[in-house]
Amino acid sequence: MKILITGALGFVGSNLADYFLAKGHSVIGIGRATRQKRISADGYHYISADTTRPGGWQKALGDVDVVVNLAGKSIFKRWNESYKKQIYDSRILTTCNVVDALPSDKEVILCSASGAGYYGNRGDDLLKEDEKPGDDFLASVSIDWEAEALKATEKGVRVAVMRFGVILGKDGGALAKMIPAFKSFVGGPIGSGSQWFPWMHLSDLMSAILFIAEQPGINGPLNFCAPNPVTNRELANTLGDVLGRPAFMPAPAFMVRTVLGEFGNVLLDSQRTIPDKLLSHGFEFQYPDIVSSIREVVS
Repeated sequence: MKILITGALGFVGSNLADYFLAKGHSVIGIGRATRQKRISADGYHYISADTTRPGGWQKALGDVDVVVNLAGKSIFKRWNESYKKQIYDSRILTTCNVVDALPSDKEVILCSASGAGYYGNRGDDLLKEDEKPGDDFLASVSIDWEAEALKATEKGVRVAVMRFGVILGKDGGALAKMIPAFKSFVGGPIGSGSQWFPWMHLSDLMSAILFIAEQPGINGPLNFCAPNPVTNRELANTLGDVLGRPAFMPAPAFMVRTVLGEFGNVLLDSQRTIPDKLLSHGFEFQYPDIVSSIREVVS
């Protein structure tokens, strides 16, 4: 297959390109940097572009089998109104431009990212894909993001919307920020630690995207998370156990909100998501539990 990835220089995008190349597929990566030095495979072509704007990069969408749309500004920093606009525009405008450039005369699969933030703060509710959305900022971003992607169905494109949990993998993602704190004996839960933490191992994310591409009956929203969600306290305790470090230094909720502002609520919110649709289609997780997942990453 010929696969195009937006956001190709990010943690997920760069690893996904490696994964597809190793499977014998060709990959077009699109990113904002003027050039990339990480991947030098013969089957890889890099395009530098600002995907929030129409441009020559869109021509590449006319001759691919799968599009994986990952582009978007990181949410993991303190927000102000200007940065919130960047979070929104980087996702919605990119997706609009991707959909506009997709052909209507060939079979194409669009796997477009969204987030578990779609559901808002839902406490202990068990969240399958048919649950209603939340009403906070990230929920509103996800609603509009998904709506833009689903417009591609009007062209006959099969669209899968991937509601990502936190992705765990080597040399990047959430654990890359957490592990140094635990190794320095200052790791622990955030807030009460009782909030549910939707997560997925990077290996399972990548194989799930290939699974969707190869299974024609899969479309619509899918929770990209492991089948066994854990609370934030369970995550902290597991990481501490695997690293041989204590997990007794909690970050109080008021401090999280003081230091991180509105973004702090994201770390305190609870989404107990399960991958109901992936499981119903027969997808098998290599890392279904948090212990084996963290052990693989830390090793």
